[in-house]
Amino acid sequence: MTEPGPDDIEPVAHETLDRFLTGTVSIVPFLALGIVGWQLWASWLHWSDLAVFAILYVLTGLGVTVGFHRLFTHRAFKTKRWLRGVFAALGSVAIEGPVISWVADHRKHHAFADQPGDPHSPHVDHGVGWRGALRGLAHAHMGWLFERVNTNAERFAPDLLADRDVRVVDRLFPLWMVLSLVVPSALGGLITWSWWGVLTAFFWAGLVRVSFLHHVTWSINSICHMIGERPFTSRDKAANFWPLAILSMGESWHNSHHADPTCARHGVLRGQIDISARLIWIFERLGWVSEVRWTNPERLARIAARG
Repeated sequence: MTEPGPDDIEPVAHETLDRFLTGTVSIVPFLALGIVGWQLWASWLHWSDLAVFAILYVLTGLGVTVGFHRLFTHRAFKTKRWLRGVFAALGSVAIEGPVISWVADHRKHHAFADQPGDPHSPHVDHGVGWRGALRGLAHAHMGWLFERVNTNAERFAPDLLADRDVRVVDRLFPLWMVLSLVVPSALGGLITWSWWGVLTAFFWAGLVRVSFLHHVTWSINSICHMIGERPFTSRDKAANFWPLAILSMGESWHNSHHADPTCARHGVLRGQIDISARLIWIFERLGWVSEVRWTNPERLARIAARG
């Protein structure tokens, strides 16, 4: 691990606008959860809203877990060019940030995991005791989005900056944000053939879905660095937290991941559900992905925690 330095970050071009947009994307979908309570109370909910919610949650979630994380960040496998573009677009529709900055942040996280320089560690400079723990948890969950400066992509993601297809998807991030809300609204309207269906789908399959996926993703940064089991040796405090395994599509096997970051499968032990790894396995059988870095007994023995 190298020491963090001034070259790790770069100034934000429009800091006020950046913070405003970060707040809007983070808070407005969360406020929609309050409206959900009213929706349920007033029976303002269609089966189609839940169906579109589920479909888009899975698609955009896999765009993040398989695409942004395992493909672009850790290069755990290779894909055909068209599938690489699909994963970049689906991950962008999750509205967790443009693909290049997402990858740069996450690679920096691994470079300085739970050490000074980690963008979202709950364990660095937050004080001691329960108050320090709560401050660290809040910072790792979403506070870091407001406190940080941009990670230097030229240092942490030069391969993506050199990839023309990825740069195009990255520049089109505002379009993916709009589509993330317009598509579910349109589907809700078409299924119910009503403007009411447009509105309820906008809330459930649009805002609430975005907020829910955000908090699941952020929980990997926060909860999975504080609570859970650590069966493998890693130089940080990443832990496996099984209650999030399905919702995070396998990302919450976080200790396993930090012990062997380039492995395509995070749930490497018996009974550990990893939906993202299963999708990669299916695509490998179809010939759509190749050079997948699967685990094996020797690899597991090498990273096993020594009691």
